[in-house]
Amino acid sequence: MKIIKEFKEFAMKGNVIDLAVGVIIGGAFGKIVTSLVNDIIMPPIGWILGGVDFKDLKIPLYSKEEIAGLTDPTTAPYIAYGQFINVMLDFLIVAFCIFLLVKVINVLRRNEKKEAAPIEATEKDCPYCLSKVPVKASRCKHCTSQLEASAHG
Repeated sequence: MKIIKEFKEFAMKGNVIDLAVGVIIGGAFGKIVTSLVNDIIMPPIGWILGGVDFKDLKIPLYSKEEIAGLTDPTTAPYIAYGQFINVMLDFLIVAFCIFLLVKVINVLRRNEKKEAAPIEATEKDCPYCLSKVPVKASRCKHCTSQLEASAHG
């Protein structure tokens, strides 16, 4: 039972849930990018190149005679470099989107750091009674001890 409790604590931590959400959204985003490449980007490129469908670009590993001698020519091995081009475009688009996302996050973090200026202390501890007194005070309001002159006074 202890292992189940430990697993539950692990699974409910914020980082694990954030990671799971990220993986799910990343998978959905990957499908969007794949559709963008296959259905929007590649057709015009194929049309410009003379009606080529990149999915059909292959290098057969058998000669035409060997392929003709097969009982099912569609099973002949080949190198599908057109599909590889599609996958590379998918990757480049995803990588570029992640780059832009990280860039925006870094800009937001920089702006957040600029806004969070260091807060100047308004109180200090009396060295005699350890009570809080204003930084500009020359005497402690609690024990009336003479305090060192501060840089503010």
